[in-house]
Amino acid sequence: MATNPIFTNIDYERDGIQHGFLNMPHSRDDSAWGSIMIPITQMKHGEGPTALITGGNHGDEYEGPVALYNFSGRTNISDIHGRVIVVPAMNYPAFQAAKRVSPIDGLNLNREFPGRTHGAVTRVIADYFTNTLVPMADYVLDIHSGGKTLDFLPFAAIHRLKDKQQESTSEEFMKAFGAPYQVKMLDIDAGGMYDTEVERQGKVFVTTELGGAGTTTPYSVSIAKRGVDNFLKHAGILDGDVEPCPEAPRSLDMPDESSFLFSQHSGLLEPVVTLGDRVKKGDLMARIHITERTAVPPYEYFAPRDGLVLSRHVPSMAKMGDCLNVIAVELD
Repeated sequence: MATNPIFTNIDYERDGIQHGFLNMPHSRDDSAWGSIMIPITQMKHGEGPTALITGGNHGDEYEGPVALYNFSGRTNISDIHGRVIVVPAMNYPAFQAAKRVSPIDGLNLNREFPGRTHGAVTRVIADYFTNTLVPMADYVLDIHSGGKTLDFLPFAAIHRLKDKQQESTSEEFMKAFGAPYQVKMLDIDAGGMYDTEVERQGKVFVTTELGGAGTTTPYSVSIAKRGVDNFLKHAGILDGDVEPCPEAPRSLDMPDESSFLFSQHSGLLEPVVTLGDRVKKGDLMARIHITERTAVPPYEYFAPRDGLVLSRHVPSMAKMGDCLNVIAVELD
């Protein structure tokens, strides 16, 4: 059986703080015996559970990397009991290029799990997580935001699972994370996702969408940083009490495909609603203007359901098939 070529200078069994790399050999035109060096930190102090915390699953999402590069700078781990493995930018080639997908092979890491031990770079990275890092973890947190093409109300999320005990425990961690919104999320295509693989292995899993538009704000970063600490505190890995969200958290659901509004045209997007607006089924959500000529009536898009506007499309030029909005149902 083929083995994954990624190796590391991290000794996963050794106590202390270790900074290093996931070193993936990658022969290319400008470096015959080159490597892709994915930064990784481990903090281990005594016995206890393991948390695996990641960002940069998509390379244009920044709240996770900012929070995790900050966390990796800790120099005292006397308040840690167990092990924390931190990978601030899982898809490091995409992160370096500020792209959603890898510039090397054009693949979306979050659609390539469980991966392969050889071949495309992105699939090899996925395989290392599937067969090395995830099996070591008890709790997994993967921090996302909207990247360059979406913007979200800041939320932590879980999925509906067949194992209701696993779902219930994940929900407790989602609430402990302390985001302003808590969502039972529906993925329009869960096949090949990191989420799906982690959940298949029976792990407690929480994900997020903490803003987007290809940037961060002090507000979104503060949510991510507080959430990382809260996740570890709830796991019993980090000392201290969970710090509640300053805002009263609101629970949302995405019950079916009617939560998504997709564009059937390409053109200039004129939004009529914004994040956090409440809409009724049939309300005008957006117009798409055809830009090749003037005085052409725009195409109008209407809410497919009642609910709260959870996401919006960015930038202002939309393509056919783009997700214009997500509408979530308020549970409170």
